[in-house]
Amino acid sequence: MTRQLMGMTEIRLRLGGITRQRVHQLALRDDWPEPYDELIQGRVWRAADIEAWIRVHRPALGQPQTPHRD
Repeated sequence: MTRQLMGMTEIRLRLGGITRQRVHQLALRDDWPEPYDELIQGRVWRAADIEAWIRVHRPALGQPQTPHRD
């Protein structure tokens, strides 16, 4: 099953292990997706919105790896 939401940690890892501070900087950009919701732990985004942003702004990162199920 594919994750439908991403928090800061998932985004950090998806963008190659960047820092939390860098994710915060990216989230301030005008072209960054709006959060889906804000929880006590922090903001969450739709994974599809983040992946769309990556395709445009970081195409070298390619498609997300999906875990194989046996």
